[in-house]
Amino acid sequence: MNYITNYESLLDHGYQKARKTALDCLNVALDAASTYEGTKRILRCDAENIYVGTERIPISQLEHIYVVGAGKGTFPIVKALDEILGSRIDEGVVALKEITEPLSNQRIALIHASHPVPDERSLEAGKRIAALAEKLTSKDLVFACITGGCSSLMLLPPDDIPFSDIQALGRELMKCGAPISEMNAICKHTCRLKGGGLLNMLKKARVITLTQDTRPENLPWPDPMLADPSTFSDAIRILKQYDMWEHISQKIHHYLLRGMENPAMETLKSAEGIRHEIYDVGNQRSACEAAEQYAKKQGYHAAILSTKIEGEAREAGCVFAGIAKEISLYNRPFPAPCVIISAGETRVTVGDIHGTGGPNQEFVMGFAENIKGYPNIVCASIDSEGTDGPTQIAGGITDETSMECAGKNQIDVFEGLKHHDSSRLLTQIRDAVMTVATGTNVVNLRVMVIEENKDAAYKN
Repeated sequence: MNYITNYESLLDHGYQKARKTALDCLNVALDAASTYEGTKRILRCDAENIYVGTERIPISQLEHIYVVGAGKGTFPIVKALDEILGSRIDEGVVALKEITEPLSNQRIALIHASHPVPDERSLEAGKRIAALAEKLTSKDLVFACITGGCSSLMLLPPDDIPFSDIQALGRELMKCGAPISEMNAICKHTCRLKGGGLLNMLKKARVITLTQDTRPENLPWPDPMLADPSTFSDAIRILKQYDMWEHISQKIHHYLLRGMENPAMETLKSAEGIRHEIYDVGNQRSACEAAEQYAKKQGYHAAILSTKIEGEAREAGCVFAGIAKEISLYNRPFPAPCVIISAGETRVTVGDIHGTGGPNQEFVMGFAENIKGYPNIVCASIDSEGTDGPTQIAGGITDETSMECAGKNQIDVFEGLKHHDSSRLLTQIRDAVMTVATGTNVVNLRVMVIEENKDAAYKN
């Protein structure tokens, strides 16, 4: 399937062969990460039983079946559940960034909420999920559909903290530059659903979590459904470390300080005794592996560099440019022509005054500004769910002609990147990648294509 809506226009300039390879690899990767197909692989149903993986659940032993969830890749999971279980599902509440079509079962409420900063709809979703949880008994089955972005799409602050204070905290977190694992330690201690909170609410029932295994290093995932190793003390330390403590509300201060002294307020520390299973219905590893195999079939040397790339997006783009140069000149660590694939979640640390963009867009612009003089090298990077950061742009694709185009049109790339205005830059040079709603969310996907350099300093 072609997910890229401006595919043809991205190929009418620049290094066309390498661009086509990069875009085709991204399409193959997105196909492989489909949560809809992943759910249908592990779940089926007949008149008497529900089968999940190798487990058989007799329908006669169940009083009710519920569906809850949130995330940017969650709708296809819910759609598959709707098709497989149909009217057997008694009720559901799911918070989504994009709702692409209705479900046949109208008892599953789909709430169009906000990401990356939560809004009133996110709060509504959290309240409705909590209300559903209060109905549960030991004879109920709950499917929890959790994918990336759930932290913003469903929210339930402690009673002591106003929702507006949580929104302000979210804006501070977007500017702080902390790794995702550290930001999540703060979020988990200011929301009753995170840090195992949702699992704790659902614990009367049998719970089956359907998710995408996209966890960053040192971070339990999906965190609403797992015990949490972080503490109130960690949250306070991180807020102070990144100079946010003085910029958040006094009510958050008081709540966190009280939690540090009161163990009963802590997040879930053990899931022992809770009937809970987790199934992975799609991940970045399978996406990258599919792209790797496709590239090899096209005659390229192909390798997955890492599925755990993190850090500042622009700097990561610069590093990838250095790797591409080494391959082009010296055929190391891989010989050209080759395709280098990676995934992970980079970030952009913004100030109070900034433009519009996202980590994938900033990544490819950081790559472009460091690849001048190296022909036939292309890098593409997208957010796998189709919207990069707060934008409607999926990402970008650049080569050395991108900077040439910017120069001819008197576009100041350095100034644009200084103010994190990568969406404007990529749109002006016609290198922004646009996609349909992909129905998946396996973090960021990147493909770098290095064609053979006839002038290389070293050849095998």
